[in-house]
Amino acid sequence: MTKGKKAGKKRMSKRQLTDRLVAFFQEQPDRTLSFKDIFRQLKLDTHPLKMMAIDIMEELSWDDVLAKVSDNAYKLSTASQVQEGVFRRKSNGKNSFIADGSDKPVFVAERNSMFALDGDRVRASLMARRPNHIKEAQVVEVLSHARDTFVGKLRVEKDFACLVTEGNIYAHDIIIPKRRLKGGHTGDKAVVKITQWPGRESKNLVGEVVDVLGASGDNDVEMNTILAQYGLPYKYPKAVEEAAEKISGEITETDLREREDFRDTFTCTIDPHDAKDFDDALSIKRLDKGLWQVGVHIADVSHYVAEGSIIDREAQKRATSVYLVDRTIPMLPERLCNFICSLRPDEEKLAYSVIFNLDDNADIKTWRLAHTVIRSNRRYAYEEVQQILEDNGVKDGTGQPAPPAPKGGYRGENAEALITLDRLAKHLRNKRFKGGAVKFDREELHFDIDKTGKPVRAYFKMSKDANKLIEEFMLLANKTVAESVGMVKKGKPKTLPYRIHDAPDPTKLETLRQFIVKFGYKLKTAGTKGEVSRSLNKLLDDVQGRNEQKLIETVALRAMMKAKYSVHNIGHYGLAFPYYTHFTSPIRRYPDTLVHRLLTRYQAGGRSANKEHYEELCEHASDMEQIAANAERDSIKYKMVEFMADKLGETYAAHISGITSYGIYCEIDENHCEGMVPIRDLDDDYYDFDERNYCLVGRRRHHKYQLGDAVCIQVARANQEKRQLDFTLVDK
Repeated sequence: MTKGKKAGKKRMSKRQLTDRLVAFFQEQPDRTLSFKDIFRQLKLDTHPLKMMAIDIMEELSWDDVLAKVSDNAYKLSTASQVQEGVFRRKSNGKNSFIADGSDKPVFVAERNSMFALDGDRVRASLMARRPNHIKEAQVVEVLSHARDTFVGKLRVEKDFACLVTEGNIYAHDIIIPKRRLKGGHTGDKAVVKITQWPGRESKNLVGEVVDVLGASGDNDVEMNTILAQYGLPYKYPKAVEEAAEKISGEITETDLREREDFRDTFTCTIDPHDAKDFDDALSIKRLDKGLWQVGVHIADVSHYVAEGSIIDREAQKRATSVYLVDRTIPMLPERLCNFICSLRPDEEKLAYSVIFNLDDNADIKTWRLAHTVIRSNRRYAYEEVQQILEDNGVKDGTGQPAPPAPKGGYRGENAEALITLDRLAKHLRNKRFKGGAVKFDREELHFDIDKTGKPVRAYFKMSKDANKLIEEFMLLANKTVAESVGMVKKGKPKTLPYRIHDAPDPTKLETLRQFIVKFGYKLKTAGTKGEVSRSLNKLLDDVQGRNEQKLIETVALRAMMKAKYSVHNIGHYGLAFPYYTHFTSPIRRYPDTLVHRLLTRYQAGGRSANKEHYEELCEHASDMEQIAANAERDSIKYKMVEFMADKLGETYAAHISGITSYGIYCEIDENHCEGMVPIRDLDDDYYDFDERNYCLVGRRRHHKYQLGDAVCIQVARANQEKRQLDFTLVDK
């Protein structure tokens, strides 16, 4: 019997097609190939062959032979089976490995962790994927440990002692020989240094106590514990303080001859009411022809702190001051930051200043950079300046300056100078937003605390006109000095640490666009940076006062990148400045001191500094800034739990401030304290986490918990040790 023409053509097996596909990708390793390209070039012209090819490519991507670029495109994977990266340890056992150059974590089982600790640099091997299992990795070598000291609570038994670490960073407690306890007792918080790492002979960590912080629950002990957990200093080295004591604050005749004299020009500082380190001041003087001379005067730290000195080395290591709820851990010794360098009122001080000649529209006519000597006439708190502005007709939040002065003049001490500065600042602010700067006015949680450190009130603090006045002139000074080095007509610009901020993550921005459509809003995600940021500002303006305001602001903020320091300038997206640096806070930020030194050097005709060296300093400063922010956040969490500890069982109106796969974060409307409703307590249904739409959805009843929803909560648990506040949901 005669069969059809295709009867003699043998169908390609899965093994044969797999070999053809692998060979096809290996022939062009750098190309991303779409399904259309693959089907056409391999002549896969039947539906079964196409479907088989798609299934094979999916399997090959699971085994890391191919990399999935999109839903319908692949390329050859260049990832080696053995890679270097960072190990992340979790108390729930879900450890992971993140390879260098990747942001995708790969699961590492405890038995395959080789006893690595959180943050350790490791070499890991990607394991062959088992059917229906997630991708796994196995640590084959610990290259370096992220830290060698840990903080926890001592447990002293008859025959042994150990440190129980915060968050269970390790599968076993750290063993401490009793002779190495340094007087510590059970329940004391202590800092322990590792003396023996796990290996073939022993799986235990062995350490010795280097400092006993004190009894758990004591305010100073708990704050120092937070600092020690992040490897931040909680004591100032005596040798550095002694070096600072030897520095003279006297201003010599030579200093006066070498500097511009601003002692007779009205100058003031405007800071938080409890500030002690005044690192910036403003002066203002009326010039002829409708011009104003505005001086931005910055504490001249580099005059007193010699490069490479013991004080400088300590400041470089710290890189930033750390601000916990109840204290400041300064970058510089107290004698320098609060006395010699601080621009205190009625004292002659050395400054590094940017002097602007501005017209009534705040357009810069001329400017110069100068070492100066100043004398602040008045130290203002923000609240005092705000009151003077409002007493003269300024309505906060409108962006409108004070009306013209009445016949008798403005009311208040130095009111005309402060109102003029406010008017000029508002012109600068308007121009900045027209240029594409992003409007993120975020509230900050603050506590009023008593003498023992106990919080007695929690509230949000908003930035008002007085704060924005200072902000605009500091931004102007930072931008101007950055342009003076970065904008060159010929040759390469000299080395300078810039403050850079990349454009938003395009994927997150697109997710935001799709998300806000449900609320009737639009967002432009393509076009110039200015067009995108102006569209984002319109969105943030449109949601003001709406129920979905907090929700959309939160999602928009998550699309933003983090700012950092680098000598490789890419501009600052959030401020819409092509050139921007940090010049205005050398008392509390080390990069500002670096900028002062380089500007002084370049003013004197010096050569460009070593780029690689300064990039290393920038990377360290960026890392320390993030660590300091995390410590500050933990101190806020601790005070939040402490504040709510005596309110168990009380109910509050709240709104959902965060959604995760393990629970709902709720923020109390009255005091802005945040706690979590664990998902295990949502026992009316089984809830699935919808990450794209920021909600939990019940499988049976389809009830939805959405970011921003109003809820009523009851305070269930307040664990100060873990800094955790648990709520339960109650009917309104």
